[in-house]
Amino acid sequence: MPSRMPALFLGHGNPMNALASNDYTEGWRSLGRSIPRPKAVLCVSAHWYLPGTAVTVNERPRTIHDFGGFPPELYRVRYPAPGAPELARRLQRLLSPLDVQGDDTWGLDHGTWAVLCHLYPDADIPVLQLRIDETQPAQFHYDLGRKLAPLREEGILIVGSGNLVHNLHTYAWGRHLPAPYDWAVRFETKARELMLAGDHAPLVAYETLGEDARLSIPTPDHYLPLLYVLATGQEGESIAFPVEGVDGGSISMLAVRVG
Repeated sequence: MPSRMPALFLGHGNPMNALASNDYTEGWRSLGRSIPRPKAVLCVSAHWYLPGTAVTVNERPRTIHDFGGFPPELYRVRYPAPGAPELARRLQRLLSPLDVQGDDTWGLDHGTWAVLCHLYPDADIPVLQLRIDETQPAQFHYDLGRKLAPLREEGILIVGSGNLVHNLHTYAWGRHLPAPYDWAVRFETKARELMLAGDHAPLVAYETLGEDARLSIPTPDHYLPLLYVLATGQEGESIAFPVEGVDGGSISMLAVRVG
């Protein structure tokens, strides 16, 4: 086991990527092959966004199909990875004195399984999810990510699943735009520059970054998982973007690798 696992932010995009073979899914598969095999995966998904911080404690988390209007075959997908209740207890201690609830009613939502089914198609690595507290500001989530950083030294792969740019109001449903919106490109470019420079403060205070940020992040749920991942980074660690692209004009599929 290496001294430190990388951490990943994955732009998950359309749930149909779970069944697709495209540049994004091939990139995820390549990541799964190129990084060391983790002891477990801790995923912070945009789709578990409710009041309070919680962690899944299920021994066998269910596959949640938290969407509507998709083909029947997508609802038949199961990702039967085991849970990680012991790691959940470790996480609760790590984040103390914050009250982190143990939750056995949630499972793995599509923000988790639609990417992990490509990274680890055998579903043989334990997985747990951390709930994003929707009542808290961005700085709270970045600070939680800092507290999670020691898990990387213990063979745990921390994954944030969301999208850097996520505007469904402008998304080209059923159409293929020749190019992404200018504001989406400008915001992603700015965010990349800040990440490469190790300058996280403006990314945490993203609401101060102007109109491009407002259009790119109309709601914080898909953006906040990135802050958890960035916060786990150590001084001097490399930043890479192993998957790139914009889907439908306004969904960034950018992946960020820390370490």
